Amino acid sequence: MQTPRPDRLSDVAIVGLGPVGALLANLLGQAGLTVDVHERDREIHALPRAVHFDGEIMRIFQAADLAEEVARCARASPYGARYIDPSGRVLVERRGIEGEGPQGWAGSWYFHQPDLDRTLRAGLERFPNVSVRLESEIATPEDLPARFVVGCDGARSVVRRAIGGRQRDLGLHQPWLVVDLLCDPARPRVAALPPYSVQFCDPSRPMTLVNVGPSGAIVRRRWEIMLMPGDDPDRIAEPERFWPMIARWLAPEDGHIERAAVYTFHSVVQEGWRRGRLLLAGDSCHQTPPFLGQGLCAGLRDVANLAWKLAAIVRDGAPDSLLDTYESERRPHVATFIELAVRMGGVIQATDPAAVAARDRRFAGGPESFSFPLPQLGAGCRVDDPSPIGTIAPQPRLPDGRRMDDTIGARFAVLGARDVLAGLDAPAAILPDVGLDWLATHGSRAAILRPDRYVYAMARTRAELDAALARLARDLRPA
Repeated sequence: MQTPRPDRLSDVAIVGLGPVGALLANLLGQAGLTVDVHERDREIHALPRAVHFDGEIMRIFQAADLAEEVARCARASPYGARYIDPSGRVLVERRGIEGEGPQGWAGSWYFHQPDLDRTLRAGLERFPNVSVRLESEIATPEDLPARFVVGCDGARSVVRRAIGGRQRDLGLHQPWLVVDLLCDPARPRVAALPPYSVQFCDPSRPMTLVNVGPSGAIVRRRWEIMLMPGDDPDRIAEPERFWPMIARWLAPEDGHIERAAVYTFHSVVQEGWRRGRLLLAGDSCHQTPPFLGQGLCAGLRDVANLAWKLAAIVRDGAPDSLLDTYESERRPHVATFIELAVRMGGVIQATDPAAVAARDRRFAGGPESFSFPLPQLGAGCRVDDPSPIGTIAPQPRLPDGRRMDDTIGARFAVLGARDVLAGLDAPAAILPDVGLDWLATHGSRAAILRPDRYVYAMARTRAELDAALARLARDLRPA
């Protein structure tokens, strides 16, 4: 990582060095592109914000060759989440995953964001082709000397303002108090808190408890508390107001407040993620309510999709029109998570007596359970067929114990039955007899995986595979 030279035209300029921008810079640096990153602040934000990512995101860190470093600053959790009414009855349960999930990693991870930020920034030190300029306030991103400019600059994005367009409102705008506690794990009340996340669906005061986990000699716990009519947003974060609200579980002697602030949870999706060489990623183009812990995940999925396409264009000569598939694929995918988060928010945020009664009737027969969805990408750089095409492929272990992606690297891959792949000559990793059980489940004998491990095509025969590879070659044909 070097100091940027203003006289150099870089391949990609990134505005914003939060986790989304930092991961994109790592992926592009790994691909050999010249990258300039502009960050308005000098220091990493010291207080926690996001606290959760899932197994697919750890797989993306694996692709950036940072999984082991991230695992050292994060905590794998086999637990899901429970939505509980005032009597303690479980209404909904988000299932957890024991051991390695289908992505080759634990299904849920909790972390302290400043630690993750430091890890991702340290990863940039590997790349002399990546430059970082701190205290760099960008007013006119159109003037940045780069072939492409990606705005990873959050909900108040200057790049989004330059692109224009409009936001689609998905209907949730609710202020909540967010409090991060540093707790003494030796205290009995702290030890008695559940190991899973809890959504307290109490119409008198909806709350969320997140077990962020150990950090040295302390345990981080996050409380999110919905503001109710009559609450003063300017005073509700005061300790004398916060502690009585959680007195059933903790007292001030059990820990101290690291951060307390009121946030409004939003559910919006931008329409228009690209204008010419300007692009958006993360909160600059969508905002997800926190009820699934998927807000940061959405932004990191964005850059996993975008990075290989930018590399294909800049390094391999693919047409710029490949970037038209970025929003068309990602927007419906992220909307699935946002819409689910809004629905689950409706379960916890119900306070009107009629809405609460309707909710209770819905779950009168027992709790419902769900897992994180695996949505299909929208139309784009893939065969236009039903799922599992356009979904994330599983990552099995190979016979030698390695995870599949470590063998593939940052390129396309063809996997399947040995007889279908015999003699195949393709510019991709070829993995015979890998993923056969998964393929058989879907009536196929071969699959083409993209560099982001989403399924480009599936085939039952060698002829179908050859036709899919020919289509792929046309999609990526140099301009």
